[in-house]
Amino acid sequence: MTSKLPKGKGSRAKLREYFTHHVGEILDSDVLREIAGTSEWARRVRELRNEEGLNIVTHNDKSDLKPGQYVLINLKPLPAFERGISKETRAFVLDRNGFTCQMCGAAAGEPHPYDNNRKTRLHIGHIIDKSMGGTDEPNNLRAICSVCNEGASNLTLNRPDTIKLIAQVRRAPAKDQLDVLKWLIQKFPKQTKELIKE
Repeated sequence: MTSKLPKGKGSRAKLREYFTHHVGEILDSDVLREIAGTSEWARRVRELRNEEGLNIVTHNDKSDLKPGQYVLINLKPLPAFERGISKETRAFVLDRNGFTCQMCGAAAGEPHPYDNNRKTRLHIGHIIDKSMGGTDEPNNLRAICSVCNEGASNLTLNRPDTIKLIAQVRRAPAKDQLDVLKWLIQKFPKQTKELIKE
């Protein structure tokens, strides 16, 4: 298997080449370890996904995959993580945004509301894209899920203001309004108790 790949290539290059020659196929971790020729193969796969934008998914993204299975969905690159954004900044932005996508509201690790075959994976996205003059400062960053991120290239989304949001909830059926209420109570248990006391 590895003998088909040119010698002298680094493990990341070998994995990149193998994935691109097997688009859409389920690849097992044992095969990827052998291709990479290193115990650090999983880190190299993360680098391909996070730094190069390869659309590689795992069981965390698609419920029909088992742990240790990987698929390169297609050759269209996803926006890659900027190396200039520190781990601390990423953690701050995710925490500030409540570990939910700021476009669709999907929460990290839950089945995605628009694609139930995928678990929600959050990325850090720019509100104003760098190509349009945006910066890596926390006030220009937001949590965004991989589903929204795929369709958000160079788009700036205005979040609905309170009046519009309340109007949408008022128009919804009573069952949906109750679901929103339950979700808010779960999200803000302390504040809910304080409001009830008043």
